[in-house]
Amino acid sequence: MTDNHVSGMETSAVSVLKRAVELDQSGRFQEALVCYQEGIQLLIDVLKALKDESKRGHYRDKIKGYMDRAEQIKAHVNQLKEDGKYHEQIKIPEDATGYSYETLFKPYISSTLSEVWVEDPYIRHTHQLYNFVRFCEMLLKTCSKVKMIHLLTSQGEQADNTQQSSALSELRDSLGGQGVTLDVQYSSTIHDREIRFDNGWMIKIGRGLDYFKKPKGRFSIGYCDYDLRCCHETSVEIFHTKHTKTL
Repeated sequence: MTDNHVSGMETSAVSVLKRAVELDQSGRFQEALVCYQEGIQLLIDVLKALKDESKRGHYRDKIKGYMDRAEQIKAHVNQLKEDGKYHEQIKIPEDATGYSYETLFKPYISSTLSEVWVEDPYIRHTHQLYNFVRFCEMLLKTCSKVKMIHLLTSQGEQADNTQQSSALSELRDSLGGQGVTLDVQYSSTIHDREIRFDNGWMIKIGRGLDYFKKPKGRFSIGYCDYDLRCCHETSVEIFHTKHTKTL
C-alpha cells in the first residue's frame, strides 16, 4: 500500500470521526455510532499498513478510545430502546444540503430489515411520486433483505388520480421484478406522516418525503444527487419501539 493511499485513509478517518464526535455531542447517538464504526474501521486499515511502531502505538490508543466511546453509546442506545424511551430530533434548516434519503435513513437500516411502512398523504404529484421511487431505490441499495413496502397515501383530483395510479402500478411491477412487494392503500382522512421499519425504528418527518426544494434547472447541481439538493426547513423525529404496528 502506497504512502498516498495510507494518507488518504487517514484523512478520511479524521473526517468521519470528526463528524462522529459532532453527532455525539449533539445527542444524535445512532448516527454517531455509525460514524464511529466507519471511522474505527478506517483507522484499523491504516494501522495494518503502518510499519513505524511509535505511530502504530498512537493509532492503537486512538482506536481503543473511539471503540470505548462507541460501546458506551451502543449500550446507552440499547437501554433507551429497551425502555421504549429512545427519542431523537433532527432539525433540517432552510436551504440546508446533505440530507438525502440515504444519509437520513441509513443509520436506522439494519441487515435484518425486511418490511417498511410509509404513511404520507402527499405521494400523488409527479415530483412526490419520484421522491417515493427514490426512497424505494434507497431501500434496495441499503438493505437487500427488504421484501415488503406498504404505502398509505391519499388521492387528489381525478387527473392526479390517473397519474398516481399509473405511476404506482409501474413501480409495483418494477419492485416485483426485484423480489419486493409494494402494497398500496388509500385514505381520505390520513394526515400524519411517518415511516416505520420492522426493526423497531420510526421516523416522523414534518414534511414527509417532500422536503426537497425544486432545483434551479435540469442541469443544476443537486438535480441528480439529493445530498446536494437544497431542503425546505423541517424537523425529523426518531423513535424506537419494540412492536411496529401494521396499517
